[in-house]
Amino acid sequence: MAQTQDVIRQLNGKYPEVQFNIKKITTQGDVITNKPLPKLGGKGLFVKELEVALINSEIDFAVHSFKDLPTELTPGLIVGAITKRVDPRDALVSKNGETLDDLPPGSTVGTSSPRRASQILAYRPDLEIVDLRGNLDTRLRKVNTGEVDAAVLAAAGLIRLGLADKITQLLSPEICLPAVGQGALAIEVRQDNLEIADMVKVLNHEATNQAICAERACLVHLGGGCNVPIGVYGRVKEGTIILQGIVACPDGNHVVRSGINGDVNMCEGLGHLLGRRLLALGADKILAGELA
Repeated sequence: MAQTQDVIRQLNGKYPEVQFNIKKITTQGDVITNKPLPKLGGKGLFVKELEVALINSEIDFAVHSFKDLPTELTPGLIVGAITKRVDPRDALVSKNGETLDDLPPGSTVGTSSPRRASQILAYRPDLEIVDLRGNLDTRLRKVNTGEVDAAVLAAAGLIRLGLADKITQLLSPEICLPAVGQGALAIEVRQDNLEIADMVKVLNHEATNQAICAERACLVHLGGGCNVPIGVYGRVKEGTIILQGIVACPDGNHVVRSGINGDVNMCEGLGHLLGRRLLALGADKILAGELA
């Protein structure tokens, strides 16, 4: 809801004469909070119900966390705009203010993300990962009550909800590469609704679009629908995309990492090239389940 309200606020600034109404839709990912996300199917859990409403013309556009979008969109739907990225990093929130380096051995760290879990374990194999579901308030409460010693959350979500002061440490990409599209919002529209598509495109942020284009291409090349931990992060600097990727075993024992730089106009090609590099370095074995 906070994400949608932010988009509406921006659109109101562009189209003050238009009245926007928010239709709240509950998704499967919102309802089922007692099972790990990978066991529920992973991608699309926070998207499907919104797409059905969009296809049925119950709504004119849907606002998603870009990282929740599957690599293949539902036929008849397109991404009309990608908003300017908020901080894409993962954030550590700890009960007693410890950083990741300061947490005592055996400390429990909550996350529902295999990507976060694998990278935390690769960096600190002496920590214990605990599955942590629920909205941000629920997860923060579990940290405050000591149910877990710390949690890893998307910094962007905390920032959008005005909870940036809860962040103990922003994890550098060298420790934890973010998910594809993390920190950005995708505005999804019907392909044949040209009026709405034209309206929302004013919120499209070109540098974010270019970076995520490269990230998504890498994910596609790796076969991104699987539940193997994958992180890809691109940023644009002076006409160059700086792209990093990682594929890891869930326990963090085997990690393949690489990076590539190139012209922003080659964003999709750079993503595929990074995907090929990761596979050549051994990511193919991780993806095939040959490394445990």
